[in-house]
Amino acid sequence: MTTLHRLAELGQSPWLDFISRRAIQNGEMEALKDQGILGVTSNPAIFEAAIAGSSDYDEAIKDLAGKGLDAYGIYDQLSIEDVAAAADLFRPVYEKTHGIDGYVSLEVSPFLADNTEESISEGRRLWKALNRPNVMIKVPATEAGIPVIEALIADGINVNVTLLFSLERYEAAAKAYLAGLRARASKGQSLKVASVASFFVSRLDALLDPKLAQEDQGKAAIALSHCAYGIWQKLFSGVEWQALAAQGARSQRLLWASTSTKNPNYSPTLYVDALIGPDTVNTMPLVTIKALLEAESVSAPLPAAVSNGRAVKAELEGKGVDFTESAKTLEVEAVDKFVQPFQKLLDSVEAKRAAVAG
Repeated sequence: MTTLHRLAELGQSPWLDFISRRAIQNGEMEALKDQGILGVTSNPAIFEAAIAGSSDYDEAIKDLAGKGLDAYGIYDQLSIEDVAAAADLFRPVYEKTHGIDGYVSLEVSPFLADNTEESISEGRRLWKALNRPNVMIKVPATEAGIPVIEALIADGINVNVTLLFSLERYEAAAKAYLAGLRARASKGQSLKVASVASFFVSRLDALLDPKLAQEDQGKAAIALSHCAYGIWQKLFSGVEWQALAAQGARSQRLLWASTSTKNPNYSPTLYVDALIGPDTVNTMPLVTIKALLEAESVSAPLPAAVSNGRAVKAELEGKGVDFTESAKTLEVEAVDKFVQPFQKLLDSVEAKRAAVAG
């Protein structure tokens, strides 16, 4: 029994925020699964580190280049292969939990963050290419991304909503999920479609802490996350939700993302300890997982912490914190933080492809 297993007992699913072909093939990911990891997420920055930052994929790149694929086509094939392999590895978890966990996520191209129609097409294409029930398609919750969530859910495609920084955008994403379910219900289709809403945590404190008095630092992100959990409680209860649940629907769980601490003065498990509660997911990088495995115990502050989170948020707003403007800044930065490494990845693959062609 590890602390990861204890998290699951408390209602929170620990997922791994990392993927690489080496980790899949050398048993590292299998070992993490045995220690209690229940799913995997990926993003363009993670694939950039795995593919461009190592020689592990060089032979595969040569092979695909020889088949005439361009740099994007090569990345597309490599990422689909890795996510498919990880999904197969976690398929027993999916079966054991009856479809609650065992998911592996693949994100649509960050170049499409502001293009609704192309994102829908890309999501459908990736879903079809992966052809596994325990895959999620990641969709950024930009203004253009909200309709994508509804459309893909209506198609029966599992969705991981990513890049959530505000309560308003989180609520819009959750309502898009519900709208997609209602569309399926109106056609008599199965409502067993999975979704998580990835609420980004530590980046808010990294942005605000330099502007706050020391006694207020490290509070904003957790308080806002607690408020988001309060919204989840409201949306996924009551008569309307119960009607969908009676037809087999499951709630769109809140997933805490960006949970590694950026401030070395904070506990490495700060954004885990404060956000444990029923029907949640926490996706963690390896460094946070290691720190959590070394912890003696964990407990669940949610849902009791929701009211305190609202109070702390109001207090910080009274001191001049503008959560709405902060979210806008973080969303722009986040898209850019995925676009830049993705372009770097494509440039690296192109250099290797051109060398083979030469």
